[in-house]
Amino acid sequence: NDIEYIRSTYYNMEEIARFSSSLGKFVGYTEYGLKQADYWNKDPSYLAAMKAQKETVCKHNIDIW
Repeated sequence: NDIEYIRSTYYNMEEIARFSSSLGKFVGYTEYGLKQADYWNKDPSYLAAMKAQKETVCKHNIDIW
């Protein structure tokens, strides 16, 4: 339970939005990022895919590292 998958989105070297598996949703950090996060959070299939990344990326590699 202490593993967290984070996917950040950047534009011009500035983080505009981030998905956190702990929150289970996207969070925006700029005006554009807020709009994008709202758009992505309304898509249940995209959210499900992001939530599944914790299982496929993080938990799959935990024993390797």
